[in-house]
Amino acid sequence: MTSPVGNRRRQRSTRLVVAVLLIVLAAATVAGTAVTGSWLLVTVAAAAAVVLGAVATKITHSELLASRREAATDRAEQAKAYAGLTEARTAENVEFAADMTGKVAKRDATIARLEKRLGDAAAELADARRELAVARDRTEEAQRTAQRLGERLADAEERASHAVVRVAELEAELDVLQAEWQALEVRNREVRKAV
Repeated sequence: MTSPVGNRRRQRSTRLVVAVLLIVLAAATVAGTAVTGSWLLVTVAAAAAVVLGAVATKITHSELLASRREAATDRAEQAKAYAGLTEARTAENVEFAADMTGKVAKRDATIARLEKRLGDAAAELADARRELAVARDRTEEAQRTAQRLGERLADAEERASHAVVRVAELEAELDVLQAEWQALEVRNREVRKAV
C-alpha cells in the first residue's frame, strides 16, 4: 500500500479494523457471560474468545505479511529508481569526465604551444643580444678607429700647417735667391760688357 504524498502515516486497513472488532467482541462476550455467573456460558465465551483471538491474530499476521510485501515492493521500486538515477548520473559523470579531459587536452596543447613560442622568443632574444654585443663591439672598434684617425688627422694637419709654413719660408728663400741670382746675372752682364 503506497502512502499519499506529503502524508507519511499509513492508513489503517479494513483487516486490522476487523481484527480489532473481533477482539473487542470476544472481550465483550466474556465480560457479558461473566456477569451471568454461569460457568458453562463463561467457558463457551472463553473458547469463543480464544477462537476470535486466533482469527484476529491470523488476520493481523496476513496484514503484516501484506504490508511487508508492499514495503518490499516499494523498496524494490525505489531501488530501480535509484539504479536509473545512478545510471543517469554515471552517464553524466562520464560525459563530464570526457568534456573535462577534452578541455585539459586543449589547455595542455595551448600550454605546449605557448611554451614553444616562449622558447622561440627566448632564442630570438639570445640572438638579438649576441647581435647587439657584436654591434657594440663594432661600434667600439669604429670609435677607436675614428679616434686613431682623428689623432692622425690632427697630426697630419699639424704637419701640413708646418709644411705650409716651410713652403712659405722656402718660397721666400726662393724669392730671395732668385732676386740674388738675377742680381748676379745683371752684374755678370755688366762685367762682360765692361770687359
